[in-house]
Amino acid sequence: MLKIISSPELLEDVAQKDFAQMRRSVVEFLKPEALQHFIPIMDSIAKEHLETEWSPNRKVKVYPLSMKYTFALACTTFNRAIRAGKVIRQEILEVIKQRKKELSENNGTVASDFLTHSLLELDENGKAINEMVIASRIMSLLIAGHDSTNSAITFVLKYLAEFPHVYSEVFKEQMEIAISKGPNDLLNWDDIKKMKYSWNVALESMRLTPPTQGTFREVANDFTYTNFTTPKGWKTFWTPYSTHKNPKYFQDPEKFNPSRFEGNGPEPYTFVPFGGGPRMCPGREYARLEILVFMHNMVTRFKWEKAILDEKLSFNISPIPVNGLSIYLKPHSHK
Repeated sequence: MLKIISSPELLEDVAQKDFAQMRRSVVEFLKPEALQHFIPIMDSIAKEHLETEWSPNRKVKVYPLSMKYTFALACTTFNRAIRAGKVIRQEILEVIKQRKKELSENNGTVASDFLTHSLLELDENGKAINEMVIASRIMSLLIAGHDSTNSAITFVLKYLAEFPHVYSEVFKEQMEIAISKGPNDLLNWDDIKKMKYSWNVALESMRLTPPTQGTFREVANDFTYTNFTTPKGWKTFWTPYSTHKNPKYFQDPEKFNPSRFEGNGPEPYTFVPFGGGPRMCPGREYARLEILVFMHNMVTRFKWEKAILDEKLSFNISPIPVNGLSIYLKPHSHK
């Protein structure tokens, strides 16, 4: 998708000169303490999204609707620019110019988002980052986590429909949070910290159906595994599926069991929906907030059941239910 909507020079810039710097910038911006003030914004967007896109309908398709939600979050400033090719690039550049103007007029005291962070950042030579590089970063950031988070949300809802007792526990946890808040209060960091069981459910969902199939790596040194030696320089593909379903690490691996993640959880590098090590996805905390905020608003508003009991999956970058996961919504009476 990035190749379709981005330009060759932007791709080259991201892939080569700017990658390391972009990763450092993204990691800094997506740290938990930096993301906390986005939680009320996420909550507001989730509420509006469910009210306008879900509540008017008895039957919905989860995957395309959750895509709207994740795009709305990622593109709060840029959602009007989600069209094709040059239009996206041009509109993003216009937004960048407008934000630079706001920064100059307000002495740098404007919204604390990724765009502002990039505009205020200096490169290793003490110079401001080029506008085209910033546009490249934004395109990469918007696309990189969109499909995987969308897939994760879709399968959380799938498993909650399939396991009513799990749904009941999530509902109980989320209602305790909802009841503790005033009618116009939005979620905050303290609320997120209370969603322990809900997050265990999301983790177990990502264990059984990882939101990405894996990625390629180049072998840095010769290594031997199961009596097969892979030479340095070979290209390999790692996938979380075999690890997540390995009974050596997960007892009864086909069973949906959120309690696996209680306490210290799985051994290191056995649960890898976000990868691991220095290449671990920098957006994992952002994804956690996206998922938990959506779960809170969804379960406190609806119960649901699958319209197609044995819906098949298709696999591209992320797993997708072939019919989008059609569900019947049952609004709660307290809403």
